[in-house]
Amino acid sequence: MADMILKRNEKINVREILKDLDKYEPRRRGWHWREPAPNLKMYEFTYKDVSKPLKNYVGLPPAKFFDNIDPQPLPVITTEIASGRFEDDIRRMRMTAWHGADHIMVIRHMGQSHIDGLMEGTPQGIGGVPITRKQVRAQRKALDLIEDEVGRPINYHSYVSGVAGPDVAVMFAEEGINGAHQDPQYNVLYRDINCVRSFVDACESKKVMAWAEILQIDGAHNANATAREAWKVMPELIVQHAINSLFSEKVGIKPENISLSTVPPTATPAPCMYYDLPYAVALRDFCDRYKMRAQQNTKYICSSVREATVTHVMNMVISKLTRADIQSTITPDEGRNVPWHIYNVEACDNAKQALIAMDGLMEMVELKKDGPLPETVRDLKERATLFMEEIIEVGGYFQAVQEGFFVDSAKYPARNGDGIARKIEGGIGYGFIFERDEDYMAPVTAHFGYNNVEQYGGDPENPSALIGGCTFEDRSKIVFIDELDEDNVNTRLEKVAKYHDGKAIIPEVEWCGDGIILLTMMVPSERRMAEAVALEIGKKLGLESCEVTSKEIMQDAEGTRIEMKGKVPFDIDPSTLVIPPEPFRLDDATLFKEIEEHPVRVVCGTVGEDEHSVGLREIINIKHGGIEKWGVEVHYLGTSVPVEKLVDAAVELDADAILASTIISHDNVHYKNMKRINELAIEKGIRDKVMIAAGGTQVVPEEAVKTGIDQGFGRDSHGIDVATFLVEEGRRRRGEKTFEEIQREKEAEELA
Repeated sequence: MADMILKRNEKINVREILKDLDKYEPRRRGWHWREPAPNLKMYEFTYKDVSKPLKNYVGLPPAKFFDNIDPQPLPVITTEIASGRFEDDIRRMRMTAWHGADHIMVIRHMGQSHIDGLMEGTPQGIGGVPITRKQVRAQRKALDLIEDEVGRPINYHSYVSGVAGPDVAVMFAEEGINGAHQDPQYNVLYRDINCVRSFVDACESKKVMAWAEILQIDGAHNANATAREAWKVMPELIVQHAINSLFSEKVGIKPENISLSTVPPTATPAPCMYYDLPYAVALRDFCDRYKMRAQQNTKYICSSVREATVTHVMNMVISKLTRADIQSTITPDEGRNVPWHIYNVEACDNAKQALIAMDGLMEMVELKKDGPLPETVRDLKERATLFMEEIIEVGGYFQAVQEGFFVDSAKYPARNGDGIARKIEGGIGYGFIFERDEDYMAPVTAHFGYNNVEQYGGDPENPSALIGGCTFEDRSKIVFIDELDEDNVNTRLEKVAKYHDGKAIIPEVEWCGDGIILLTMMVPSERRMAEAVALEIGKKLGLESCEVTSKEIMQDAEGTRIEMKGKVPFDIDPSTLVIPPEPFRLDDATLFKEIEEHPVRVVCGTVGEDEHSVGLREIINIKHGGIEKWGVEVHYLGTSVPVEKLVDAAVELDADAILASTIISHDNVHYKNMKRINELAIEKGIRDKVMIAAGGTQVVPEEAVKTGIDQGFGRDSHGIDVATFLVEEGRRRRGEKTFEEIQREKEAEELA
């Protein structure tokens, strides 16, 4: 590890991470909160609620206009990863960390709750990754490198639940896990694990987590993912949070290491704020000494990226108005059941953009102290209190579960009788709780209950000293078992070696080498027909395993927007590609000097019957970094300028250049206008003197040059690109070497 350093322009080497994995030791234990940086100045802005910036990052796309700054919000940002292949998740971890994630939550596969010991080997995950010691160790080792690269500690997280909860908790404590879900109610209600077994196991697990200072997150939010009408279970959600949090505190977890997984219970088209904001306030009032992990509601997402993004942002408004110590970023994958790299990154960017956009908001607004908000908050708190009192009256939590109190789809105190009921004497693990013998001894650290080491001369305050330290103190006692089955990481890496080594490139959304691409199309037909048409288009394009992932009706008869995934049956050999160089741009000093020594006068306008003006004004206007900035004399003729008028103006003004803007492109009118400008300049006898360029979002530079003009400018062109062209083309016409030619010659000499 000491000699492994990530380089920003090189892929992370998974094979190197896997080397000597049996010797790896985690750097630290415990959770890391972001370091506040109030009143941080970046560019010309002052941020109020931000944290210490990253060393390496990918900023939001518009940041390029603001010195590429990347302010980081104060809440920890979660990304949930569940591809089923931990080696690919490592690469995704790096991507999301560069976009601001510092809570990497690895979702374990759905069957692991019912496995009664630590898993070994790596059976491919279904809806998650198998949580094994090797997988955990490899990813924590990778995160050590990634956090060095981005300059911020990264929290690593998974699940301590199921019938192997204590075993998993010990392994997590040994392997440097920083956060974990642990909630015995989750086991009981959603995995049908016996009540007594679940709570006894939870005592053991929580005690270990307390020793390792692992942040605990609960699972109460699963109620509103399970209830038929989720917004009606808000009082129950508060009760579930309270039970697990206070239980954890009694076992020994510090309140600051207890976090509630809060999820707003409604979704569009409900009036979400009116329902969800009071719930958030009530929950924070009751559980104010615990941390809050805000997660969006995914129950109703129909796999639309737009829908998921709006839901996420609206939920984050609640986070800002109340409190979120951790901001989760569940993605549309919840609707697609496909974990895609790009949506992990987009979700992180959603959180970053929304929270930074609301920076300082609470200095300007406050929640009302009277009216519907406090009235609804009080109502929710009363219902939650009555719910808890009834649990006590019927004989406690286990009895309440047996009677179906929980996840009943009526708003308490009403009941529909459709709650999740579990028998006290039943469920997975029933009958496997045994009382200890009186002389039972447990010479281990963080053990729940009585260790009984004094009968053998041990110290109850340091029970593991009796055996020279348990695995928490003496890592040499940890048994590291490598993968045993055929589906292991080395086999998988061998199959995609050419992609890891860069000898071939193929698209991916989930795994290296999966070859999956996403197509978006508007099919002008009703939904069922549109889906069939899209699949047929995929086949005719040569795609394999096509599947429609999202469909949204534009209008019943007029059309449907379809998103479809498919696999390309080929890859690309990068050695055969001709990659054009990055656009050459002159620096300010050179532009100022050249234009001062060789003044440039241009005439420009939007030609034909085109009324668009914004794009050209950004190219010419000094306020937008246009060519006026460097001293170019600009004569702007406006919009819908006939090409004849543009050329005549160039003659009258003795212009050095003609700049034509064109957006409208039907019947290739934009290229026809360029061709006509060139022909008119020849007819008027000024073509040898005047430089001609045209630009617009529909312009392909190579096609523009074919019309006879000197240069075309397409999408994402700016004033500096046009200014560079004017200077370089002027030098060419004067018989001087261009600055680009000079630079290329210098680079060739250095290379030689």
